[in-house]
Amino acid sequence: MSWIYLVLAGIFEMIGVVMINRLHTHKNLQSFLYMLVGFGASFLFLALAMEKLPMGTAYAIWTGIGASGGAILGMILFGEEKDWKRILFIIMVLGSAVGLKFISG
Repeated sequence: MSWIYLVLAGIFEMIGVVMINRLHTHKNLQSFLYMLVGFGASFLFLALAMEKLPMGTAYAIWTGIGASGGAILGMILFGEEKDWKRILFIIMVLGSAVGLKFISG
């Protein structure tokens, strides 16, 4: 269950990052609340995951999901550059997260 919590934490981290962009374009209370809910849920699920998973592993995977997911969503939703080098490094981040999962048991 801890791994599910960790994946949910990463997904909500991605949502929080997208909501930061929304807040910049729509400066209103609703956008701010969406951002707070995204990051709040992210931290909640990260805390739940860390009840069983080692802190270093959980944090690294959470950060990897958030960073790579944010970059991917930026390319899909906001037309950010889709250069092959950028995609390669996103794959490397995700590969590192998967590797950490395998060595942490």
